Amino acid sequence: MLVLCVIRSADMVDSFLKYISFEKRYSKHTVSSYQNDLGQFRSFIQDKFQADQLSEATQLMIRSWVLSLMDANISARSVNRKIASLRSYFKFLLKREEIKKDPTSKIRSLKIDKELPSFADEAEFSTFLDSVVFPDSFEGRRDQVILEMLYGTGIRLAELLGLKVSDINESQSTIKVLGKRNKERVIPISNALSELVKSYVDEKNHVFSHDLNSYLIVNKDGGQAYSMLIYRTVKKYLSQVSSIDKKSPHALRHSFATHLLNKGADLNAVKDLLGHSSLAATQVYTHNSLEKLKSVFDQAHPKA
Repeated sequence: MLVLCVIRSADMVDSFLKYISFEKRYSKHTVSSYQNDLGQFRSFIQDKFQADQLSEATQLMIRSWVLSLMDANISARSVNRKIASLRSYFKFLLKREEIKKDPTSKIRSLKIDKELPSFADEAEFSTFLDSVVFPDSFEGRRDQVILEMLYGTGIRLAELLGLKVSDINESQSTIKVLGKRNKERVIPISNALSELVKSYVDEKNHVFSHDLNSYLIVNKDGGQAYSMLIYRTVKKYLSQVSSIDKKSPHALRHSFATHLLNKGADLNAVKDLLGHSSLAATQVYTHNSLEKLKSVFDQAHPKA
């Protein structure tokens, strides 16, 4: 009987992951995070409460898990993401009448201090992209495309990984991006970036003999690139010019948005370029622009 219960629990997790993959259309990265969070919670309640099924979880078990995560110095943001994973799963079980009560209904998320996006200095980064010497190899040209594409378009890591050669419109100098919830958007790219991508794709097709529907960014064997490859590439080159703490693909997205707003770009236009569903998500970048204005005022105004 115990074995059947465990199998049933595993089946429900599998059904949930399929649900958020194919019906909710979450990204592979998000689905993987949910799977890991549920697995960690199941291991916790097995060790601490001898509970073999997630459906046996109670409010007390979840609170205990949250406290254990805090004791392990897991960031509040990460803890909240794990709580969100449990909320989604138990709502899924409740909807399918696998449980009678949602144990997460009274679980509150942790308070998070508002943190301004980390971004690279505009002057330093512009000089860097013009002066850095990338290796004279296919990998070197790929790395250049990675950096130029992230900073030149503001797309997310997952969006870059999913970008295909067929999504590049050379004649119009645009790219078609599949964002969150499978929402498509078209982003203009500079002529220089368009030429760089064209040259890279020509070499890519020569090296790997792949058709034009293959992924734009590939690994050394020609297969679809993975997240860590992008992270390592960004950190490697960004470390040469910037002192920001978070040298990540998302820092380039933040830089893209901040630099546009510093140059007077319309907030709604930046929202559309980033693929945000609401203006509130984009407004966080105005804080950085205001800080720059304050700095200019303090340095230049005689009454400052």
